[in-house]
Amino acid sequence: MHHTEDSPWPTGISAITLFVEDLDETKRFYREVFGLPPAFEDDNSAVFDFGNALVNLLRTSAAHELISPAHPGDPTAGPRLQLTLPVDDVDAMCEKLTARGVTLLNGPLDRPWGIRTASFRDPGGHIWEIAR
Repeated sequence: MHHTEDSPWPTGISAITLFVEDLDETKRFYREVFGLPPAFEDDNSAVFDFGNALVNLLRTSAAHELISPAHPGDPTAGPRLQLTLPVDDVDAMCEKLTARGVTLLNGPLDRPWGIRTASFRDPGGHIWEIAR
């Protein structure tokens, strides 16, 4: 695709759709851990507004229609992405996350590339990182 200087592409990611087996559990996790109400929800999905992008939780059973002829991956196959949220204080946020029932995968720790991070998994198996 050819684009000119006056029509930059892309300009940002508007939405990320994550396939989840248990929509209710994952929706509850996002409400409690991130403190966000769903911006939209129906029987198969729940959308959370992270400010610069929407995160859409979609039942795996409804995903085939969206991505056909591709198939959603098996959640036991292991993570294939990590989503990063900037925070002012990684250690303080880790305390909050732990208080909200989150089990950290790692961190808080200082990375060789100069940032402090910690990560955790949502009920759908997606990895979230907080970073400063």
